[in-house]
Amino acid sequence: MYRKQMTLQKILCFAAIAASAIMFLYALGLMTDLYDSLYYTMMDPNNPKDTWVTGSWIYYDMQPFNRTLLSVSIMMILLSCLLFITGTHKRRRYYVGNALSTFAFVAAGAVSSVWCHQQVTLYREQFLQVNFDELEFFADLMKTSYTTSTFWFDVHYAVLALIAIVCAALIANFVWKHSLMRAEKKLIDAGREAVK
Repeated sequence: MYRKQMTLQKILCFAAIAASAIMFLYALGLMTDLYDSLYYTMMDPNNPKDTWVTGSWIYYDMQPFNRTLLSVSIMMILLSCLLFITGTHKRRRYYVGNALSTFAFVAAGAVSSVWCHQQVTLYREQFLQVNFDELEFFADLMKTSYTTSTFWFDVHYAVLALIAIVCAALIANFVWKHSLMRAEKKLIDAGREAVK
C-alpha cells in the first residue's frame, strides 16, 4: 500500500510544479490580445482616457493585476519546489517540513485562485464594455489586430481548476499518508506487545 501511495505522492509533487508553471504561462499570455488590439488605440500613454476606442483603457487598468498575478505564479512555483526541497516526493513518513510545505502550497493555491477568479471576472466584464464598433473601425483604418474574444479571460477556469485539483489531491494524499502511518504504528506497537 505504501508503494502506491508514494507513487501518487511523487506524481502530485510534479503536478504541483506543472500547475504552477501553467499559471505562470497564463499570467504571461493574459495581456496578449489586449495589447495587440487595444494598445495602439490610445493616443497618450500618460492619459489612457485619450483614446480612439471607448473602453480601451482596460489595457492599462489590468497592468497592476497582471504584474501581481505574475508574482503570485512565481511564488507558487517556489512553493512547489519546496515540496521537493523538503523531500515530500520521496519520504515514506511525513515530518513537520513535509506538512508545512504541503499546506503552504495548498493555502497559497486556494487564496490565489479565489483572488484571481474575482479579478478576472471583473476585468472580463470591463472588456465587454469596450466599443467594438469603434475598435473594428480603428483596426481597419490602422491595420491593427481586432478581436472580441474573451478566450484569455475564460481560460482562467481551466487554469484555476487545475490548481484546485492538485491542492485537493495533496490534501487527500496527506490524509492517506497519515492513515498509513497510524496503521503502521499500531502494527509496530502490537509487535512490541507480542514480544513482551
